[in-house]
Amino acid sequence: MTEYLTTQLPGTGGIIRQQPEDFQVEEIPLYEPCGEGDHLFISIEKCGLTTYDLLRELSTALKCNERDLGYAGLKDARAITRQTVSVPLRKPEDVKGLEIPGVTILSARLHGNKLRPGHLAGNRFQIRIHQPDPEGLSRAETILGVLQDIGVPNRFGEQRYGSLGNSHRIGRAILRDDFKTAIREIIGDPKEINHEGWKLAAEAFHAGDLKTALEKLPRHCRPERRLLEMVQEGKSHRKAVLAMPRKLLRLYLSAYQSCLFDRLVDMRMASLERIWPGDLAYKHVNGACFLVTDPEVEQLRADSFEISPTAPLFGYKSKLAKGQAGLLEQGLLDKEKLNLEAFRLSGGLAMEGERRPLRVPIQAPECVREKDSLLVTFSLPKGSFATTVLSELMKT
Repeated sequence: MTEYLTTQLPGTGGIIRQQPEDFQVEEIPLYEPCGEGDHLFISIEKCGLTTYDLLRELSTALKCNERDLGYAGLKDARAITRQTVSVPLRKPEDVKGLEIPGVTILSARLHGNKLRPGHLAGNRFQIRIHQPDPEGLSRAETILGVLQDIGVPNRFGEQRYGSLGNSHRIGRAILRDDFKTAIREIIGDPKEINHEGWKLAAEAFHAGDLKTALEKLPRHCRPERRLLEMVQEGKSHRKAVLAMPRKLLRLYLSAYQSCLFDRLVDMRMASLERIWPGDLAYKHVNGACFLVTDPEVEQLRADSFEISPTAPLFGYKSKLAKGQAGLLEQGLLDKEKLNLEAFRLSGGLAMEGERRPLRVPIQAPECVREKDSLLVTFSLPKGSFATTVLSELMKT
């Protein structure tokens, strides 16, 4: 059950994402290209493509290695999104006539370095809510006011857990060395699968029929196919799972990190803006963390949104809080039967961990009624998700 910061306030109801135009995202750059250098910064509007799809199409069109392309953040396919991609050793005229379905080149300027993940200040959102409650506008304005005062819970949310909502459970199984469970979760619960071929494959797998499972598995499930082939060949469950693409394995592990963080957010939802003794507080100006020794003094800084309490994205280098906050963090690890060293995996899968603020500021929130819909606009810092704001607003 979703925990709300504004649980006492009724939501707008309604539905979203009827068409891509209903969800628009624009990156807020950390810096502007200077106009000279070896990397071309291309500002792009796209629709119907993920960021990875975009990089693949661009590398083909520009005849360059996909690994040489840079990006600041990942953007959804089911939206209109504007983001910047960098390409080495190209000039603005090289992309003028570029034609890629679903992609519009907005501008191109040179810069001295490759664009890296995280090289953005945040994202600006414009989202349409269809069929809201008749009182939806006033409800949205009240909720946005509370979020502006207290902050937005910095949850990752369900979109982090994959199409079947179980990526975090796969990550947990890997960390626990329970690779049989990991495979079962990777193939998926037939009741949760909509694709007919995949559903039939999952049913066959759970019935112990690997041959039929492989026959029914859709072509696009290449990592899953290789996984089952290795199991059929008699390879160990551990070896079969760890042979999957590293990017996919890290995605599962990251989903589990995110799930644990979200649980800590829920534990502190009733006092999200309060600084506790022993907290590791986050400075919003530069991302640095420090140990709170005098919560009364630091609360003044929290009230002005200069700082916020944090929770860990657990990893083997994680520093846990002290006091009551530290007890919550250690208690969650104990409940999960894990310690920090469990995150020191081999094969390029080790997770160092970091601290993440429990809340983030929302900038310039607005809501207007347009016929039978609400148009909501706001900005969030990088790494934060509009779905949390929508969850608070709609409560559906």
